[in-house]
Amino acid sequence: MTAADLAAYRPVDRTPIETTYRGYRIVGFPPPSSGGVHVAQILGMLERFDLARLYREDRAAADHVVIEAMKSAFADRAHWLGDPDFADVPLGLLDPDYLAERSSRIDPTRSTPVLAHGTPPAVDGPFFERHTTHIAAADARGNWVAITATINTTFGSKVIVPGTGIVLNNEMDDFAVAPGVPNAFGLIGADANAVEPGKRPLSSMSPTIVLDGDRPRLAIGAAGGPKIITQVLWGLIGTIDRQLDPAEALAEPRLHHQWSPDRLTIERGYDPELAAALERRGHRIEWSRSAGVSQAVAWDPAENVLIGVRDPRVPGDARGWNRPD
Repeated sequence: MTAADLAAYRPVDRTPIETTYRGYRIVGFPPPSSGGVHVAQILGMLERFDLARLYREDRAAADHVVIEAMKSAFADRAHWLGDPDFADVPLGLLDPDYLAERSSRIDPTRSTPVLAHGTPPAVDGPFFERHTTHIAAADARGNWVAITATINTTFGSKVIVPGTGIVLNNEMDDFAVAPGVPNAFGLIGADANAVEPGKRPLSSMSPTIVLDGDRPRLAIGAAGGPKIITQVLWGLIGTIDRQLDPAEALAEPRLHHQWSPDRLTIERGYDPELAAALERRGHRIEWSRSAGVSQAVAWDPAENVLIGVRDPRVPGDARGWNRPD
């Protein structure tokens, strides 16, 4: 990297991804982050399942369905996602019929191998336009923000600019060095995310805002590599399907599956009996001390109050205040 590379860099404004889930508008981050696409994909695959009922009747069955949807989305991520200025990332990945077809392959009783990525409609077009910290904030004027920033792994590239205290990132690890070769987080990629001059690497950042009509209800995001995507997903399922308050949703033990390796990561604190039920469905389990860190801000319409929520896994604070009509 040269001074000329840095001088030539320009931020790019991109159109957010907007989809719907259970009647809510879900606004997410577009490529070159994969987060918005795959949060929307997984939610789209889950639409045909009555998760609220499943969670009341059989928690393991509900978690299993979510895990199977994760696997399909991450398989698509490995093949299709990259910087849309360089790679053709098809909008068909969010096509409702495509997601319904992928969803129909989910066996509610058994873990099913996802052998490869799917092929969405119109792969020749149209396309998307050419250590992590998340901040969620809202103010009394109705402005809402979900913003994620990262230097990637711990202390980035381990280089500090002399005299500044600025840690340089190692976002190069977010590229696929070769097809099928995993990065620091075990993620694999294809030519769409290969290293090229001037290209932005594929991220998992997933800052998300949920709207009820035109009114914001939740801003959420996370830190934790590919677990960012699944953390945000669990936050949305917890608040929308399970009707948990945001603090409860963020405190719940999390599960993560990224297709490759074919392994289900479960956070310690998850019920061992539920884990055993998932094993009986065919999931290969690996226990983890932590599955990342999420932050959120929510509006409670009944109390007309803004609620700041921090992840209980790390020290910190969050504040909220009454919001005038």
